[in-house]
Amino acid sequence: MTIEYLKKAKKSSTTGEDDTRETVTRMLSDIEAGGEQKVIEYATRLDNYDGNIVVNDAEIEAASAKVSQQVKDDIQFAYDRVRGFAEKQREALIDFEVELSPGLFAGQKQIPVTTAGCYVPGGRYAHVASAIMSVATAKAAGVDHVIACSPPKPNEGVNPAIIYTANLCGADTILALGGVQGIAAMAFGLFTGHAADILVGPGNRFVAEAKRMLFGRVGIDLFAGPTEIAVIADKSADPLIVASDLVGQAEHGLDSPCWLITTDRNLGDKVLELMPGFIEKLPDTARIAAEASWRDYGEVVLCSDREEAAQVSDDYAAEHLEIQTEDLDWWVDRLRNYGSLFVGEETTVTFGDKCSGTNHILPTKGAGRYTGGLSAGKFIKTVTTQRMSREANIEVAAAAARISRLEGMEAHARTGDDRLHKYFPDQTFKLQP
Repeated sequence: MTIEYLKKAKKSSTTGEDDTRETVTRMLSDIEAGGEQKVIEYATRLDNYDGNIVVNDAEIEAASAKVSQQVKDDIQFAYDRVRGFAEKQREALIDFEVELSPGLFAGQKQIPVTTAGCYVPGGRYAHVASAIMSVATAKAAGVDHVIACSPPKPNEGVNPAIIYTANLCGADTILALGGVQGIAAMAFGLFTGHAADILVGPGNRFVAEAKRMLFGRVGIDLFAGPTEIAVIADKSADPLIVASDLVGQAEHGLDSPCWLITTDRNLGDKVLELMPGFIEKLPDTARIAAEASWRDYGEVVLCSDREEAAQVSDDYAAEHLEIQTEDLDWWVDRLRNYGSLFVGEETTVTFGDKCSGTNHILPTKGAGRYTGGLSAGKFIKTVTTQRMSREANIEVAAAAARISRLEGMEAHARTGDDRLHKYFPDQTFKLQP
């Protein structure tokens, strides 16, 4: 390929992973050994919080009273769309049984997990939308017990809007815990008596690493890192909109990659020119994050044609991928690797992140090559069943016995032999490969 970097990132998504892994390993070990008391110690030391860990009914009522009606209306707007989309996803997952050959029936059944742990970030920003994305989707899938967990502020507790939203969406328990200690509490069933079968939700690198390390012991939604955006833009794109969308993701954190993939040098140069000014106008918290994000992780990649641009995009497999180009249908048909696709200038990552209906808990760090984002299906096990008549054993048991002997597994083979001898004592079967 003949790509040219008009701007190249100084850091990658793996920067700092070793230190993070060491810290998380120690904390998970401490909490598993020390239980709830060790979680409380971490909450006191790391979050300077000594209030209730389990948010009670009175605290939920008090939090609701602090949320304005306009905010409640907006949360309801987002909830209705996210829940509605998740319900349609659930409807697409069907139970069935099919007769594969005479007397041989195989089927599948969709069974929701019993308990889901939903992490809702609340550090630099209060991610109300994340509560909707995780809790509402779990409930739409049919999960029995949903635990929402969010970091508390010193002497304040969990953000009132997050408490209100988690409760609205159907959370059965809300925990005032952040970081690794929150993830561990949900995984080990601390404070609730319900050990999570699956852990979902975005978080910082420590949260992501804790989920990664617990995977296998519990399920997780996906391997996740800092949020990402890629914008594919050609000469028809508006550089002001492109720059605005890149900055919109850069404010997430100090390590959020922002990539522009373009076939037009003039557009790339113009976006590079605009970015510093857009960032400078942000409030302090967002500005500090966006400056570091764009400086260390921002890239502008110039490609010779749209096929090359599509290949670069598929190699990046961005969490959020925007297309601001001519011939949008070509791109939709061609692109393969991404978490969620935003087609045309009229939509943007922010809409999907907050309220338009699709889920914003999405794969990062290249995971879009093999998985999609959080959906109702992530909370559901597709299990299989089979049943068959005795007559079906004539073919199935004999074939299974021969294959087993071909593999050298005699005990397997004899389970088929024994049925044939029981069901059809007067018949002779070819049972050797």
